[in-house]
Amino acid sequence: MSNISIIIEERPADIGHFLVGRLLPFREKRMVGPFIFIDHMGPAHLSDHENIDIGPHPHIGLSTLTYLFDGAIFHKDTLGTEVEITPGQVNWMTAGKGIVHSERTPEHLRHSDKSLHGLQIWVALPKELEEMPPSFFHANADEIPAWETDGVSYKLIAGEAFGRKSPVPVYSDLFFLEIKSPTTQTLKIGDELVGEAGLYILEGSIESEGHTYEPKRILVAKNSQLCEFTINANSTIYVFGGEPFAELRHIYWNFVATSLELIEHAKLKWQMGEFPAIEGETDVVPLPPDPPYLKQKP
Repeated sequence: MSNISIIIEERPADIGHFLVGRLLPFREKRMVGPFIFIDHMGPAHLSDHENIDIGPHPHIGLSTLTYLFDGAIFHKDTLGTEVEITPGQVNWMTAGKGIVHSERTPEHLRHSDKSLHGLQIWVALPKELEEMPPSFFHANADEIPAWETDGVSYKLIAGEAFGRKSPVPVYSDLFFLEIKSPTTQTLKIGDELVGEAGLYILEGSIESEGHTYEPKRILVAKNSQLCEFTINANSTIYVFGGEPFAELRHIYWNFVATSLELIEHAKLKWQMGEFPAIEGETDVVPLPPDPPYLKQKP
């Protein structure tokens, strides 16, 4: 019997500035562990007059994880954070009861050709922490645990696995791993994982139970403890997941919550201009007119 419960392929999604590959949420699988949203950005190639300018917008009830393969993004938020993220680094922003941030092409790249490629991920907060004070954490590439076993390279971007712990301050039992292999290898990693597990193929391919799976899709395991597969030469994959929550989550726009009341409060608060503001930034993103994911169950 196959250990793969579902295969999720990237679907194009227009985020208002360019198309991304939407992976989560998916109609048949809203969450994998606490992971509730994954977008594959790019690879996008921008000319000297094209820039990313995602103006101030709010979040509640989640932590965002930004991880780039190419390019750079300048992050500003209402905690006063101003930081440029480059490949291999991690931005981890916990919204809690509410935060506003913007994401833009850094000033030093705005008048030259550039590329952007990476992952944007949301991790839902536990119910008892969904209204915690907001916070922000940035990790440099050399702070992320990295090791090699039998020629296979591993990075523990967030959470705990393989007896290691990432410095990223997560709030539930989870893992987010990068695995790269220059050669074909059979990996059995289920004993290192907890809860649910998903596997995203960025490049190359994997083989499982006689089937070959290629990039731009997530494979969700029925039982993470039986996570065994062959990673083919020159492949890069991401394995993620963790313990699922007992309560369902609602999503509306950038808001995640266990109750519709919290989302309605955040919507009204944003419309009334009651969230904190980023000084000097006026291109505020308006509340969308239609609820894209509200009342959908994980």
